[in-house]
Formats: sequence, C-alpha cells, structure tokens
Amino acid sequence: MEPRSASPRRGCVPWLGLLLTASLLALWPPPVTAQLTIESVPPNAAEGQTVVLKAHNQPPNAELYRWYKGETTEESHRLGAFSTSSNQSTPGPAHSGRETIREDGSLLFQSVTVNDTGVYTLDILERDFASKRASGRFQVFAKLPKPFITSNNSSPMEGEDSVELTCDPETENTNYQWWINGQSLPNDTRLHLSPDNRILTLFHVTRNDMGPYECGTWNLVSDNRSDPFTLNVSYGPDIPIISPPSSYFGQGTNLSLSCHTASNPPAQYSWLFNERPQSSTPALFIPNITVNHSGSYACFAYNSVTGLNSTTVKNIIVLEPVTQPSIQASNTTVTEQQSVVLTCHSTDPGITIRWLFNEQSLPLTTRTKLSKDNSTLSIDPVRREDSGEYRCEVSNPVSSRKSNPLRLDVNYDPTQSSSDLSPGAIAGIVVGVVAGVALIAALAYFLYSRKTGGSGNFS
Repeated sequence: MEPRSASPRRGCVPWLGLLLTASLLALWPPPVTAQLTIESVPPNAAEGQTVVLKAHNQPPNAELYRWYKGETTEESHRLGAFSTSSNQSTPGPAHSGRETIREDGSLLFQSVTVNDTGVYTLDILERDFASKRASGRFQVFAKLPKPFITSNNSSPMEGEDSVELTCDPETENTNYQWWINGQSLPNDTRLHLSPDNRILTLFHVTRNDMGPYECGTWNLVSDNRSDPFTLNVSYGPDIPIISPPSSYFGQGTNLSLSCHTASNPPAQYSWLFNERPQSSTPALFIPNITVNHSGSYACFAYNSVTGLNSTTVKNIIVLEPVTQPSIQASNTTVTEQQSVVLTCHSTDPGITIRWLFNEQSLPLTTRTKLSKDNSTLSIDPVRREDSGEYRCEVSNPVSSRKSNPLRLDVNYDPTQSSSDLSPGAIAGIVVGVVAGVALIAALAYFLYSRKTGGSGNFS
C-alpha cells in the first residue's frame, strides 16, 4: 500500500518548482536594453562638407530603418528607408538626392547646406513589430566670404562729423571684430560698437582716426579678415612753417623760402612780400637779393574742402657783408707795469666784435678789460707774456672779417722784481724776514743768559 501513497507526494514536486520559478522571475529584474542614441559627426559643419548621423545601440533584430527630417515621423518628412532583410534603400518624399542610409542605420549627408541645419529622427522597426526612436541634430555654417568695410561719409570733417564703418556682408551666426592700426580697438568714449559688433561708430573724428581699419568675421567653422580701410578725414590747414628758420640773408645771395602746413587735402599756397602778391606755390625763390628785399614775407595756406586758411609772417633782413676792420694801439712798444689800449675800428652797423691773441680767442684776466661794445681792449699792467699779435674780428649774421695783425712788444724793466710779486707782497716778505731775524736773536740771547747764570751757581 505504501507505493500508492508515495506517488501523490512525488506528483506535487513539479508544482512547487513552478511556483519557485515564478517567484524568482517576479523578483529578478529584466535585462536593461541600451538606449538608442544619435551622434552627429561633426556636430558643426561648413557648407559643402559631409555629415554623418551615427546610430548607437541599435536593436539586434532591426528590420527597417526610417529617417525623417525634424522631430516627427510624418510621411511627408521621410527622407528614406533601409530594409535589413533585402539590404535595399528606398527614398522618401523629403529625399534631396544627397542622403544615404547605411546598413547600420546611420544617415550620410553629402554637400550639406545651411538649410540642412536642424533635427533628424531615426525610427527603427523590429521584427517583432516593436519600434525604437531617437533624434539628433547638426548645424551647418556658411563659409564666410571675405568681408569689406564701407563708410557712410567719404570725407568727414575733423572735429565736426561722425562716421559709421560697417563690416559687410551681413551673415547669420557670425561674430565680428575690429582692429585699428593693427591693434584691438582702444578704450575711447568716441568709439561705439553696435550690439552685434558689425557697425563701428566714431564720434567727432580727428586726423588720428584715419586708420587703417580692419574687420574680421568668424563662426565655428571659418574665419576671414578684410583688407585695410583708411578713413579720409579732412583737416587743416595748421599754422604754416616757413623754412629756413634764419631771418638774415646776405646781399647778393639767393633767397629761397619754403612753406609747409599739415592739411588734408593738401593746402593751396600763396606768398605776399610787404603785402604784395608773389608766387602761388609752396616755395618762393628770389635770386641776387639786395637790401631792398628786406621786409615781411607772408605764407598763406588754404584748404578748399574745409574752407579754412592760416597765415605765417616772417621778417627778412638783407645785410651787406662787413668790411675789414683795423686796430689802433696807444703804443705798440711798452715796458712792463705800464698800460696799453687797443681800439678796433669799423664803419659797419650792427656788428659784434671779438679779440684774438696769437690767432686764439683772447682770454680775459683781471688785467684785461673790454668796453661795453668790445671795441676797446685795455691791459693794465702789461707783462712780458702780453707780447704777441692782436687781431679784432667783426661780424654780422651773414659775414665776418678780421683785421690785420698788430704786434705788441713788451720790454723788460730791470727795476721790477722778476718774481712778479706786487709791492705789497714784497713788503710783507721783508717784514716777515726782519721779524724772523729778531726772533732768532732773542732766542740766542735767552740761551746765553741762561748758560751764564748756570755757571755762576757752580762757583
């Protein structure tokens, strides 16, 4: 009978196993399937490049890959479909002829344009009729053309006009940058940039704002820079400068004056001599001038664009060359300790006089004195080293002449000390010698008296 009762117990074992398996399945989480993603390579492209929207984590039982333009699966937006079972691709209504769906479900875009920028959706149909969907995007930037600068004012006036410089052409998703004289824009309140940096405004332009200017454009895929642009600022004329700076010219020479001023456009020049019109050129030339050409010379500069003018006046003095001077001496042969006076004679007006001794400039000492106009030279007292040749030289701003040399001879006086000491010094020396002799005599007497007194004590 026992075998019969054992059978039911053995028959219960499968039901217990099924219950245990069901419990484990309920508690054990199902395997996680990796999420389908789309990667754009590259994410930012230039027009004309190739872009691939790569699919990652495709299901292994994918039957059909379908690509759409936009975040939609509407049929009108379908680019195409690829069947893995037939390994064939069919285009959709939105196909442009540049899209290709690969065997792994990736989408290949050739010769992309700016209009291709946006989101694209991949819809995967599995063999069990389940589906997976993911979207990706890329952006296409135009290859930037070379920019150029335009100005709203071709000839602005210094200190009066403001100017707008524009970096053309205007393109979307583009950054703009400016340079002046090859450097970034300075921090100047007269400079203002538009919000997109495309327009540079210069308020109250000056001649220092002429440039050159450059503008640059760049986006994520390209950059470019304009040719230099120089702003033509009209200014001036400033106060003219007359050259050469000298106001003195010699009679018989040529007078050549030139006038220059800062001006844009270049100034027109004209000359006046003592208010009489002369040439209408930047330079004035008069040959073989005389004293009659002395007077005021005015250079007049005019700017026809700014309507401004400016004048400079220069006084010219034409001088005759000086004549040769002569020297007269109170005595050409003197004895030491005497005095002598030399006088330079000249009939020329407005001259300066200097003295030379043995062809060198005469050094002044306590014994030499010059008159106020330097025409008279006094030496007192005379010494033997004063012997030699004397000349005087007269000059004006355009010429100079020297006199013939005058020889001064100084004779030796035997009654004078050869030591060249003054009488006071000699007297001092004599007094000192006498005092020294007296001191020595007093010392000798003192020593003698002391010795004599000592001998008496021993007796």
